[in-house]
Amino acid sequence: MKDRIKTTFEQKGKKLLNVYFTAGYPTLEATVPLIEAVTEAGADLVEIGMPFSDPLADGPVIQHSGTVALQNGMNMRVLFRQLQGVRQRVPDAPILLMGYLNPVMQFGVENFCREAAEAGVDGVILPDLPLDDYVEEYQEIFRRYNLRPVFLITPQTAPERIRRIDELTDSFLYLVSGPGTTGSQTGQDSTAQEAYFQRIEAMNLRNPRLIGFGIGDKQSFDRACQYAEGAIIGSALIKAMDGVDDAPAAARQFVQSVLN
Repeated sequence: MKDRIKTTFEQKGKKLLNVYFTAGYPTLEATVPLIEAVTEAGADLVEIGMPFSDPLADGPVIQHSGTVALQNGMNMRVLFRQLQGVRQRVPDAPILLMGYLNPVMQFGVENFCREAAEAGVDGVILPDLPLDDYVEEYQEIFRRYNLRPVFLITPQTAPERIRRIDELTDSFLYLVSGPGTTGSQTGQDSTAQEAYFQRIEAMNLRNPRLIGFGIGDKQSFDRACQYAEGAIIGSALIKAMDGVDDAPAAARQFVQSVLN
């Protein structure tokens, strides 16, 4: 089976852009048109948020988009229905699902993995999934369906845990840029942040790294790419789609503004 994540990192090497948006926002049927728009504009990976009523890691922008998406009628079953056939339209870009463990468990972990794999999903980010639970209960299921887990690393993550995370995945490492939630750019000490990125780089980990949280424009994207293979942008993209008539066009324009 084609490993789109590995292929993408090998082919591009540096300055990869992973964009995040919430499924079902700003309209219920926007999901696949947005995937097409951002990849056509040059995004290398697409991270689709599964809206949840209690998103612990997300800031107000993504929380709001999740609330709107849920009101629009988005849920796991609708999302998987929408993603059927997406690989005919977007054959190469890795697609990841990002969300929280509770809805996945309610759906059934094996059912979730099966339907994700059938839809052409490559990886899953569940920030509240404990490592031990993953290893003991879910690792074999993820492997059976060729779904790559992505784990978050923060400035407070101990070196031994970082190395364990590096061993447990064959995708990429999600480096949280600093304290706070998604979209937060306040209170980040650039000197401490740089030391953190350099410390991770010096560990010579086997997986590539993407930096997320607080990346919102070309300047912050380019800076993050000095310390990793690429970066993740979510809140700023969602803001760019707020209140517009043509969300895919706004998303395309936003991605181009980051890359060009």
